[in-house]
Amino acid sequence: MKVGLSTYSLSRAISAGELDILSAIQWIADNGGEHVEISPSNINLKTNDEFIKSIVAKTKEVNLDISSYTIGANFIQKTEKAYEEEIKRIKREVDVANALGVKLMRHDAASRPVEETSVEQFDRDLPKCAAACTQIADYAKQYGITTSVENHGLHMQAAERIQRLILAVNRDNFKTTMDIGNFVCVDETALVSVKKNIKYASMIHVKDFHLKDSAYNPGEGWVRTSAGNYWRGAIAGHGDIHLDLILKVIKDAGFDGYLSIEFEGMEECRLGSRIGMENTKRLWELA
Repeated sequence: MKVGLSTYSLSRAISAGELDILSAIQWIADNGGEHVEISPSNINLKTNDEFIKSIVAKTKEVNLDISSYTIGANFIQKTEKAYEEEIKRIKREVDVANALGVKLMRHDAASRPVEETSVEQFDRDLPKCAAACTQIADYAKQYGITTSVENHGLHMQAAERIQRLILAVNRDNFKTTMDIGNFVCVDETALVSVKKNIKYASMIHVKDFHLKDSAYNPGEGWVRTSAGNYWRGAIAGHGDIHLDLILKVIKDAGFDGYLSIEFEGMEECRLGSRIGMENTKRLWELA
């Protein structure tokens, strides 16, 4: 098991020009990270072979694994042509993952506004999402890459929906990047949902939230759940997610892969990321 950080956690510092991807990798190594998850945000790696080589070289220099290549996708498209183009785009991203040397890659599958996330709509969308994920997993197999979908986007966020997609795809190299916090955004109990989905996980995102049941908007920084409650990003170990109990479940299940911190709290991102990695390591040892 290795604890590290998604570059997404440092996105505010990167956007502000205080870090770039290469200096973010250095920062992760300097602050106790054991791997880096590349989440490129607004950087197009598909057309930048030299930059990919520089990322690989930098991680070797500082002795960090590149754990995963993490990108967005949405197979809910208005036209068949757009749907096919999205599949082609993700296949090109699989080529990037291979160039980075990773064996894990996360892409999304489906996102809809909360008012369009009914069970009926999910049942209508599932076949096309599964078909797209199957094509991409089959394409990735030539590189020995396991693809995965994360529990987010509201439409594909609940534990059972993730399971249904995985079972529909039915490929050994298609699993879930399980975000332990994201279940609460669709009003599930994180501990229960982690217990349900741990056997399908190729990688774990460690995330924490402050939670509030409220009839009113608590103010800046808070986001509504599907049922109208509220969450706000927290430093891992500081929020209301039972990180200690969840890490014990993960450890007891025999998971021995990558734990990747995804920090999105209101605190300064380097502070939140460092404390989150430290807390996760400590709680894992205690689990």
